[in-house]
Amino acid sequence: DLELAAGLFLSPIGPEGIAVRDNWNFSRSNLFFGLPFYHTGARAKLAVSDRLSITAAGYNGYNSVVDNNDAKSVSLQFSYAVPEQLTASVLYFGGVERSEGAPEGSPWRHLIDAHATWHVTPALSLLAHVDVGVEQTKFGRSHWEAAALYARYKLSSELMVAARGDIFRETAAKNDDGQAGAIFFPTTQIASATGSLSYQPTTHALVQLEIRHDRADDDLFFSGDVALTPEGNAIANASDQSTISVGVTAWF
Repeated sequence: DLELAAGLFLSPIGPEGIAVRDNWNFSRSNLFFGLPFYHTGARAKLAVSDRLSITAAGYNGYNSVVDNNDAKSVSLQFSYAVPEQLTASVLYFGGVERSEGAPEGSPWRHLIDAHATWHVTPALSLLAHVDVGVEQTKFGRSHWEAAALYARYKLSSELMVAARGDIFRETAAKNDDGQAGAIFFPTTQIASATGSLSYQPTTHALVQLEIRHDRADDDLFFSGDVALTPEGNAIANASDQSTISVGVTAWF
């Protein structure tokens, strides 16, 4: 009932994964892109019962093989599952994530993440994801709040529609001595609304059409004539954008 593993792992934070086929939408939420993708370290998973498991881990921080400081990060996750009905996770992740010598100091960053997927009927599934965190820096307390809601409906064994709405808000600490650097995005708030139509003609192929709209408090996107920096990089000039994507994925 005990599983031990060490190496490079996909992050246990959040319900979305890197592979397109493992998600309800073609693109990922802003929570997925803001939060870490992977960790390097060791973990132990204990199956308490057929439905409940507990995982404890130690890592070299966010998105790193070699840590950017001498401190390690730790996580503790409780996972609960009722086959074909419900899956849920509550996770704590903590550690020093600022680089050595950062003006913010070496604050311990606390993250709490929770998500649950409910298969209401064989056709309808709902998913909710919440993530909050805090970091006490030399400039005061930085914190963030993020949430996403998903719904998927199977029109047939081959055709599915899905919708997602998400919001990510971060407040960077600030006092007379200065301001802490943003942890996630160079803006206070970013949100998106996404709709996807998925067609799976075989068990190993997926065709998706997606419409998405993003909006931020600051210019993060590009529209019309875009100015360039002296190095030739484009300068963001729009606070919102709408995109249409078509994707074809196959796996073997």
